[in-house]
Amino acid sequence: MNDLHSLLSTIDSFVWGPPLLILLVGTGAYFTFKLGLLQFRHLPTALRFVFSRNGSSGNGDVSSFAALCTALSATIGTGNIVGVATAIKLGGPGALFWMWLAALFGMATKYAECLLAVKYRKTDDKGEMLGGPMYYLRDGVGSKWLANLFAVFALGVACFGIGTFPQVNAILDATEISFGLHRGVAATVLTLLVAVVTLGGIKSIAKVAGKVVPTMAVFYVLACLSVIVMNADQLLDAISLVIVSAFTPTAATGGFLGASIMLAIQSGIARGVFSNESGLGSAPMAAAAAKTDSCVRQGLISMTGTFFDTIIICTMTGLALILTGVWQGDLAGAAMTTQAFATGLNSETFGPLLVSIGLIFFAFTTILGWNYYGERCVVYLMGTKAVLPYKIIFVALVASGAFLHLDLIWIIADIVNGLMAIPNLIGLILLRQVVIDETRLFFANHGKAASAG
Repeated sequence: MNDLHSLLSTIDSFVWGPPLLILLVGTGAYFTFKLGLLQFRHLPTALRFVFSRNGSSGNGDVSSFAALCTALSATIGTGNIVGVATAIKLGGPGALFWMWLAALFGMATKYAECLLAVKYRKTDDKGEMLGGPMYYLRDGVGSKWLANLFAVFALGVACFGIGTFPQVNAILDATEISFGLHRGVAATVLTLLVAVVTLGGIKSIAKVAGKVVPTMAVFYVLACLSVIVMNADQLLDAISLVIVSAFTPTAATGGFLGASIMLAIQSGIARGVFSNESGLGSAPMAAAAAKTDSCVRQGLISMTGTFFDTIIICTMTGLALILTGVWQGDLAGAAMTTQAFATGLNSETFGPLLVSIGLIFFAFTTILGWNYYGERCVVYLMGTKAVLPYKIIFVALVASGAFLHLDLIWIIADIVNGLMAIPNLIGLILLRQVVIDETRLFFANHGKAASAG
């Protein structure tokens, strides 16, 4: 087992080495500056589109808001609670700064990939929308092998990465710690719930995500705000620590072993990408299902997913961990976040309960979102006839997630994540002019419409 662990760790370090981190942040930086800081200038417009009731016209399976909620259901998960704790435990408070930077550039990447997904989407033989990196790699770039490579890696993430094992493990840990529920019982209930929702397809998943995701996000943010308000006198010091630690090595204190700047950068960016999935190519598969007649409009709506996920929710978790000082202790992962709430809210029962409930719902919706992504990849590779066998295998993998060791789970998830990003980023770079042209055309027409109105 130790040999397997060290082999996977070596592969993980290679996949998530400087080349991929530079490619991820570099692609986001390129689109940020080439599109004139679009994610800053047009964020208010994008948020208006998200909450507009009359935006879902055009072809598609679900509303633009439901498509965003499906994408958010896949991103708001253990990365926001466990992933942030893991990043700060490894890289110190400075990791949060690099998470922010990756997210700000990542918003431009998310915009570009979701724009392309809508532009190159197709319909399958059941009349449902098909879209995502495999289609813009095949039809835009003209590379079938890159498209196939992405679909295989994304299917790996759905079945063996973000989509199953880390989420299942998080749910079972939370139900066992907070409610004393036997892992076998919890695994059975979870498996049945996943089966019921996912067999209904995108409309069923979007319906559940549209209700659960916004409710749980607000609930979790309010819980974090309570911790921040109760420790408000230390807030400026905490933010200062995040910024200073991003550019200087963090000294060892208590249970924290110390961290170099490179470790802060690497853990912050890797965990940030794990959380918001910008550049991975997952969100475009949900965006392609949106009822919209504008690829740019959907790109803007999808871009807000990274803003909600990392800039708001991950920041809240990170500040709670730093303000309460638990990052310097011996705890890690969900236990570290749970302790932060227990300390921050002065309650050994209410605080941990909040984390557990948030973790259970976030992780459950992540499983649903990734089930859909895996399904889209299966349809691309093998056609609609393979959907039912895939769903049966996926549900079986959810059931088996209870029996895997956590360290191994995170390493496997990291590896398949990184591999999935590579063909997608290549596609974004090769189709950069399409993104730029579509954006310019939309805002030129948008400006004319505004001046005419």
